[in-house]
Amino acid sequence: MIGIEKRRLLISVCFTGLACVCNEVRGQDYFNLPDDPGQTAKPAIDITTGVPHREATWRSIPGDFLHDQKDIWLFPVQLAKGRHLLPALIVVGGTAGLIYADSHAMPYFQKHQRNWDDFNDVFDPLITTGEVIALPAGLMMAGYIRHDDREVNTALLAIEAYGDSVVPNLAIKAVTRRQRPSDIPPGAPFTGTFFNGGKSPFKGSSFPSGHATAVWSVATVVAERYRHRGKPWIPVLSYTLATAISCSRITGSAHFPSDVWLGSAMGYTIAKYQTLRPR
Repeated sequence: MIGIEKRRLLISVCFTGLACVCNEVRGQDYFNLPDDPGQTAKPAIDITTGVPHREATWRSIPGDFLHDQKDIWLFPVQLAKGRHLLPALIVVGGTAGLIYADSHAMPYFQKHQRNWDDFNDVFDPLITTGEVIALPAGLMMAGYIRHDDREVNTALLAIEAYGDSVVPNLAIKAVTRRQRPSDIPPGAPFTGTFFNGGKSPFKGSSFPSGHATAVWSVATVVAERYRHRGKPWIPVLSYTLATAISCSRITGSAHFPSDVWLGSAMGYTIAKYQTLRPR
């Protein structure tokens, strides 16, 4: 029990440390910072890393969110025009392959679930949810205390990325209503799971993973915003923690591998190619 608590503390420290380190990454080419961070009328475009990124403010978020949702739901139109076919094929093909493999992989995790108890206890759903929230919250708090507009913008972009990705995530959950692996009795086959789960997309539906979408959307924003700012290990730590949390959803029988794959892909791609993309 003590070992588990130490591991939980270590993970929490990693998230807190990541937020603190991000606070210290300050370049000489920052914008002139306003006295009231995040309240500028028109967000700028950050080009200090060489890759243009959107800058967010409290005022810009509602319009940006609606604009992002429009682009996300009209993405099939882009595919029809022959754009983004390769990444879409990778995501869809990977999802289809893993759906086929789910019924073969999950019996192993069900049978050996006790072997993963320590790992699952460290990445308990409530704990990981709190840690995902703590990262942008820590950045925002530090940004206001330090009057650092960039930190506030990063926190706002992380929140916006989660909002951008959670809407299609919940929509797919509501349609597919997939049973969770934990809903399958021991010894029963992991087949016929779609359209048999609970009606609520917030709890009863497994496909895709909401935790994976959330952690990858936040981790991607932090990683991309600090990728070229003197601390190249920040992306490594961000994506490592996102991967560990996502895997814990499989080992804890909360999700199938295909749920986690699609949820992670949604969080990463929407954050990087929609939320961070300048309007």
